[in-house]
Amino acid sequence: MKAVRFHQYGGPDVLIHEDVEQPVPGAGEVRVRVAATSFNPVDGGIRGGYLQGPFPVTLPHTPGIDVAGTVDALGDGVQDVAVGDAVVAFLPMTADGAAAEYVIAPADVLAPAPTSIPLPDAAAFPMVALTAWQALFDDAGLTAGQRVLVNGAGGAVGGYAVQLAKRAGAHVIATASARSGERVRAAGADEIVDHTTTALREAVAEPVDVLLNLARIAPEELESLVALVATGGVVVNTIPTIPTPGDEARDVRAVGVFVRSDAQQLTELTALVDRGELRVDVARRVPLAELPAVHAEDDAGAVSGKVVVVVENGG
Repeated sequence: MKAVRFHQYGGPDVLIHEDVEQPVPGAGEVRVRVAATSFNPVDGGIRGGYLQGPFPVTLPHTPGIDVAGTVDALGDGVQDVAVGDAVVAFLPMTADGAAAEYVIAPADVLAPAPTSIPLPDAAAFPMVALTAWQALFDDAGLTAGQRVLVNGAGGAVGGYAVQLAKRAGAHVIATASARSGERVRAAGADEIVDHTTTALREAVAEPVDVLLNLARIAPEELESLVALVATGGVVVNTIPTIPTPGDEARDVRAVGVFVRSDAQQLTELTALVDRGELRVDVARRVPLAELPAVHAEDDAGAVSGKVVVVVENGG
C-alpha cells in the first residue's frame, strides 16, 4: 500500500510518499481502509522533532491523527464494529497515522461517520471538534448566558468552538483576521474583533467568563488578556508552548488543554453534524501525495482553514 512517512525528523522534505506493508490488526484493533485524513499543525511539530517529549513516535512514522474510512478487517475480540462500517476517529498520537491507504485503530476510539456529508470530508473534524468540546465544556464548564472570548477563532478549532459555544447559549466574542472573519461570522459569533487592526483589550467592553486561547501568541500577550476575565472565570489555552496564566487573587482559573480521544463525545458530535447543528468546514482537499506541500505551507504560515487529505485507495 501507499503511505506518506518520515524516516528522520526535519523539514517537509523528509516526508516520503512510498510503498509500505499493509498492517494487520491485533487484539482489540481494526484495520480501516482510509478515505481521508487531515492536516493538523501538531503534525508539523511532530515531523520537525519539536514535540518528541509529549509525542515520542517511532521512526519511520506515518502522520495523520484524524481518519475517516471504512472498517476493512477486525482483530481478535472486536465486537462493537463490523467490516464495512463507515467510521471516524481521533487516532493515538504516537501510533502510525492515517496518511496511508490503510491504518490500524483501537476499536474503542471509533465513532460512526456522519451520513450527511461525504465520507472524506468527515476527516476534517475529529481532533479539532473534540478540542473545542473538551475546552469549552470539560475544562471551562461553559453554561448558557455566559460570555466567552475565543482568541484565534479563524483557525480550524475556532470554528467549532464558536458553533458549540453559541449552541450552548453563550455570548461569543471572536478574534479573526479579515481573511477568516466571514467564516467566523457564519459560525455564529456575536462580536468579531479584527486583531490585526484593533487592540483586543480596548474592543471587549465587558468582562468575559471564559477566555479560550487558540492563537500562537507571545506569553506576555496572553498574560495581558487575563484582565478581560471576570472574577471567578477561567482561562483555557490549547497552545502547549505557551504557559496558561490565571489570577489567583480574583479566582481566575488557568487550564491547559490536552485533547484526548473520546468515542462517546465524537459520536455526539457526529450526531450534531447529521442534525445540521454543527457545520464541518473544509477549506480544500488534496491528494495524499501532496501532503508534504501542505506541511511546507504550514511552516510558512500559509495554511488557512482545514485541509483534507484524500486517499485514492489502491489496496
